[in-house]
Amino acid sequence: MKTYKINTVKWHYALVVLLLIGVTTSCTFDEQVDPNGPSLEGVLTNASINQLNDMVIGVEATMRNSLGIQTTASGTMARELYLFDADPRNTANILGKNGSTLENGDFYVTGPWGGRYRCIKNANILIQSANGTGAVTAEQRSGYVGFAQTIIAFELIEVLKSYNQARIDVADENNLGPVLDFSAAMTEVRAMLNDGLTNINQAGTEFAFTLAGFSGYDTPSAFAEFNRAVAATAALYDGDKSGALTALNASYFNLSGNITEGPKHVFSQSSGDVTNPVFKGPSTAANPNNGDQIIVHNSWINDAEAGDTRVTSKSAVRPDPSVQDELTGTHETRLYATNVSSIDLLRNEELILVYAEANIGSNNPEAIAALNVIRNAASLVNYSGGTTDADLVTEMLNQRRYSLWAENHRMFDLRRYNLSNTLPIDRAGDVVYNEFPIPSAEGN
Repeated sequence: MKTYKINTVKWHYALVVLLLIGVTTSCTFDEQVDPNGPSLEGVLTNASINQLNDMVIGVEATMRNSLGIQTTASGTMARELYLFDADPRNTANILGKNGSTLENGDFYVTGPWGGRYRCIKNANILIQSANGTGAVTAEQRSGYVGFAQTIIAFELIEVLKSYNQARIDVADENNLGPVLDFSAAMTEVRAMLNDGLTNINQAGTEFAFTLAGFSGYDTPSAFAEFNRAVAATAALYDGDKSGALTALNASYFNLSGNITEGPKHVFSQSSGDVTNPVFKGPSTAANPNNGDQIIVHNSWINDAEAGDTRVTSKSAVRPDPSVQDELTGTHETRLYATNVSSIDLLRNEELILVYAEANIGSNNPEAIAALNVIRNAASLVNYSGGTTDADLVTEMLNQRRYSLWAENHRMFDLRRYNLSNTLPIDRAGDVVYNEFPIPSAEGN
C-alpha cells in the first residue's frame, strides 16, 4: 500500500502557460509574443526543461479552475445541496424556479466549461512543446506527453458528466473539431487514455518534472495506475464493464486498502495560490453565515440509514434552519475541514464503487462484497437486501450518493440510469435539469 503525503510544491512560481494563454472561457486563445520573455512561439518550438516543467505546474494548477462552481451547480441540480449566497441564479435558474431556465451564458455554465478547457489547452501546449524541443530525451518526452494526455482525458470526463457532450479536438484553436455526443466523445477519451498509458510506459523510471497533488503517483509506474483508474471510470461510463474491471486491476484499486488513497487537488494560502473553493466556514449562533453557505439538501439527511457516519462527518446541524428563496435546510456542509483541505481527484473509495457496479449482472456476490466494504467504512452493517441486478443497482447508487456527495457525481449518475425524474421538487413549479447547455460562445 502506498503512503500518501501531500507534496509542498508551490503553485505560484513561473506559471508560464497561464501567462501565455490568459484567462479565457472558450477553446480559443490569444497568442502573445513578448520580446522580453518566453513567448508561446518560442515555447512551442524550443522549450527548455525548466519551461516544460513550468507548463506541468500550469496544467496541474488549472485542473482546479471553476471546481467550486461545477460542484455546487451540479449539486444543486441534483438536489444534494443549495448554495445560499448573494446570487439568486443559484437557487432560481438551476432549479427552474417560476419557469426560469439554464442560460447558456451564465457563470455556472461558462465557468466549468471554460475552466476545464483552459486546463486542456495548457496540456495540449505541453504536448506540442515537448514534441517540438530537442532539450529532452525520448523517455522524458514520453513522460510529458503521457502525463498531459491523461489529464486531458480526466478533464474531458468531467465535461461529459456535466454537459453530456464535449469538444475533443481542440489542439488547433484555428481548426476546432466538432462537439461530440457522449458516446462518441467517450470513445475518443478512452483511446486517449490508452495512448497516454503507452507514453507513460515508455517514460523510464522517473519523470523529469515534479507534481504536487500526485505525491505517491509521481513516477511513471505509479502515474500509470492513475491513468488506469481514470480508464476504469471511462470504461464503466461507456458501458464496458469488463473493460472497467481490467483497468481496475492495473490501478491503485484495493478492496482492503485505505479508501482515501489517491491523487488530490491541493491548495494553500501562499501568495498566488488558491484555497479550497468548496470550503465554507462553520456557522455559529453568533455568526450564522446565512448569506454564504452550502446548505445540505434535507433529503440527503432524511434518506440516510441510521448511523451512517458519512452524514455526521460531511454535514452538521445549523444553529437555526437556513431559509432563502423559499428553500429550507437544517444542515450545512462539513465536507472539508479548512480552506486548504485537499479535494480528491479519484480516490480508492470511488474505485471500489466502480468495481461494485462493474460486477453487477455478472458476479453479484462480488458486487455485494464491494458494497459492504463501503458500508462498513461508514459504520453500516452488511447489505441484507435483494440480490437482483435492479436491487444492487439501487444499493450501489445509494452508496455513491453518500460516499460521493457534493463531488459532481449525483446528477450524472441519475442521468445515466434515467432516474432524474425521481429527484424531489423543492418548490411548486420547479423543474429538474440533468445537464448543462453548451456555452453560447461555443457556437454549437
